[in-house]
Amino acid sequence: MKQGIFCITGSTDGIGRAAAFELAAAGSTVILHGRCAQRLEETKREIARQTGSERLMTVQADFSDLSQVRKMAGELLSSLPRIDALINNAGVYMHECELTDAGVETTFGVNYLAHFLLTLELEPLLVDSRSRIVNVSSVDHYSADYSPDYMIGRYRFSGYYAYAFSKLCNVAFTVEHAERLRGTGVTVNTLDPGILATKLLHAGWNLIGADVSCGAPPLLYLACSNDVEGVSGLYFENNHPSICSSKASDPDVRAQLWQISEEIVRQGGEG
Repeated sequence: MKQGIFCITGSTDGIGRAAAFELAAAGSTVILHGRCAQRLEETKREIARQTGSERLMTVQADFSDLSQVRKMAGELLSSLPRIDALINNAGVYMHECELTDAGVETTFGVNYLAHFLLTLELEPLLVDSRSRIVNVSSVDHYSADYSPDYMIGRYRFSGYYAYAFSKLCNVAFTVEHAERLRGTGVTVNTLDPGILATKLLHAGWNLIGADVSCGAPPLLYLACSNDVEGVSGLYFENNHPSICSSKASDPDVRAQLWQISEEIVRQGGEG
């Protein structure tokens, strides 16, 4: 595994935490992100204890608050010389429709919009670093339709549908961002990590799932493997490119999603 500097959102639990352990054990510098300071420090101590790594940094931000996302980006820009891979992994599953301070449905806000803002705020450093961007999506993105109304919960709310829509947005963002970054050396890819025994899975599905450690290799394949050097704008399942939803690849959907996302983050999150 290549050594480098890796930032993983949502790395105090689930597959983000599992990936952080593997990267730390390989000697990489790992930036751990979470919304709870105590859990961040506990995760950092446990990774250090098990791997012996001293190359661990923590950054706290609640992704339902865009001002905190912007602050997180500023901290990373001021403290890191480069980022070899940004793994956008943090996610929630909501049973009730709740709006963030920016006026968007929380699942959309956390799973997609916060990552949109974080990635664009970090883009100058990502371009300088010729980074890899890995956006964690889900096979459930195939189930989602697209409408701006879904961003603000303006429909008969379903936790599953809100989740699927957020993951559709992750894929559409990946395809569009890869196109916009063409020629910069930055690659942007997305993936379904599989059915894993995460808290998110248990919140939304009556499934057991594989051990969360099984979710780390697919993330790290896109973040580190020579096999995908220069590959960009693709959706992966089981380490192989797969055809994503036609809605996610639709140029009109991608353009509108980008425009609306820019408008939302411009109006909110200044703190």
